[in-house]
Amino acid sequence: MNPRYLLTSVAPLGADPVDVLLADGVVAATGADARAQAGDDAVEVDGAGLVLLPGLVDLHTHLREPGREDAETIRTGTRAAALGGFTAVHAMANTSPTQDTAGVVEQVWRLGREAGWADVHPVGAVTVGLAGEQLAELGAMAQSEAAVRVFSDDGKCVHDPVLMRRALEYVKAFDGVVAQHAQEPRLTENAQMNEGVVSAELGLTGWPSVAEEAIIARDVLLAEHVGSRLHVCHLSTAGSVEIVRWAKSRGIDVTAEVTPHHLVLTDDLARGYDPVFKVNPPLRTAEDVEAVRAGLADGTIDIVATDHAPHTREDKDCEWAAAAFGMTGLETALSVVQQTMVDTGRLTWADVARVLSEAPARIGRVTDHGRPIAVGEPANLVLWDPAASTTVEPAQQATKAVNSPFRGRELPGRVVATFLRGRATVLDGEPCDTAVVR
Repeated sequence: MNPRYLLTSVAPLGADPVDVLLADGVVAATGADARAQAGDDAVEVDGAGLVLLPGLVDLHTHLREPGREDAETIRTGTRAAALGGFTAVHAMANTSPTQDTAGVVEQVWRLGREAGWADVHPVGAVTVGLAGEQLAELGAMAQSEAAVRVFSDDGKCVHDPVLMRRALEYVKAFDGVVAQHAQEPRLTENAQMNEGVVSAELGLTGWPSVAEEAIIARDVLLAEHVGSRLHVCHLSTAGSVEIVRWAKSRGIDVTAEVTPHHLVLTDDLARGYDPVFKVNPPLRTAEDVEAVRAGLADGTIDIVATDHAPHTREDKDCEWAAAAFGMTGLETALSVVQQTMVDTGRLTWADVARVLSEAPARIGRVTDHGRPIAVGEPANLVLWDPAASTTVEPAQQATKAVNSPFRGRELPGRVVATFLRGRATVLDGEPCDTAVVR
């Protein structure tokens, strides 16, 4: 039987402090009723000065299993998620075998259930083997036990407009969404970093902004034409923000995400040739960083998604050209959002709940996460200390990988506790290793 937790003097969404009782997997009581109903067996958690948020939901996580368990496993990745305040993650399809059949997505879903740290919602591939030639079993994955609703070839772009149109039409039947990795392949052949002044100085093949923007422009028009939902993965340029803003003004059903690293890091970091800063899409300019922050603040960009991309040391600790693209992000995401958006006055804590929990749950059609903090709602919650600070040490993180772009940086905030259906997965900032099969 799960313990009952009495959270004292916590600030839901940064509002006035109140006591909150968690029992039987739900928010059982708030205010004076919480202490009155707690009983002597409740575990009391001092929440003075802490912000209570709905558990975070990541729409874009790479867990690597099956196939690359040397880089990450579902158990290690979801443990990292819990330590970052996440109670649900969407696992991207670029595994081996690819998550392009009902059997593979069900395997990933079950492994998530067994790990117990966070709910795992598999993302189905749009095309067989991510090859961009033939639609995958979208309907079968949607009807599987995993109930897939998000489909993406992330890591590769669905560049064929006919296939993209068919995918958008197909997912309408079960209220699915296609999440596009916007990268025109012909414009990014052998590209190593953002195309601009820095790439010219370093002599590295540039990755032009238009390669992202052209695909987004095409796809919002396709989504409008067929009346379907489109989600744009890891938007990174000022031009992309403007295209999504225009599409929304026309009533097109498009949503977009930005990663924590694109909210703060720029292509200047490539000057040291440190492959930890090599990522897809690449780090852009300071002007792009400002544009994506503004887009997140005004609602043009709907969510923050980590694009947590763990790699082995062998795949990252090498020369820039040979290094894999990608950065870890589950354990630092909320800190970066606080630093760039809350501490600067651009988002409130209620806004943080929207972009890191409510909206990603809605886009992914996850009904029991991203819920209001109210009596009777599932107790998927995170308790956050905004006054704390942490120096990032990748070797001490729960993820198997060490390719964090924030290593050695001091970031604000700290997860004090994470609750998954009322069961603590993190308490006093430490993982609860009693996470069990549900």
